[in-house]
Amino acid sequence: MAETHKAEGAKKAAPEDEPVGDGKPTIVVVKTSIGHEKIVAEAIAGRVKRKSARVFSILSPATLRGYLLVETDDIDGFKNLIKGIPKVRGVVEGSTGMGEITHFLTPKPLVAGIVEGDIVELVSGPFKGEKARVQQIDEAKEEITVELFEALISIPVTVKGDCVRVIEKEEK
Repeated sequence: MAETHKAEGAKKAAPEDEPVGDGKPTIVVVKTSIGHEKIVAEAIAGRVKRKSARVFSILSPATLRGYLLVETDDIDGFKNLIKGIPKVRGVVEGSTGMGEITHFLTPKPLVAGIVEGDIVELVSGPFKGEKARVQQIDEAKEEITVELFEALISIPVTVKGDCVRVIEKEEK
């Protein structure tokens, strides 16, 4: 609690343009060294626990390299909190709302972008390296049924969506 009071006193002495402590949580974007996002997120989480800071969540999306998304309602207090953490490169000025980051919160289906008739390469499993044509897609189970090109007998093989890589899209 003492740390919070010191930070509030510092805010009054040096006011900034950003609204602080208005009670509405916002998303702050933290720049990090690429590849060290998880380490920085854990360091921030450790400081939040020790100092009882007003941070509600920390998000490190795999598709957003070099950045963390942090939900807080005290931007200045958060900036003071992360000072001195290794691999932190700074805070992006301004803030963002939940609407702009929802696509990071919902996972993309494994079979997204794959259409019946596409030519794929199997990247894992017993048929690794084989090329095949997509026959059927089960989006609920995230499975794809393919027909191998090199097989002597046409046998449909069902594999998980992450076991294939699209080589050639179906021509319409």
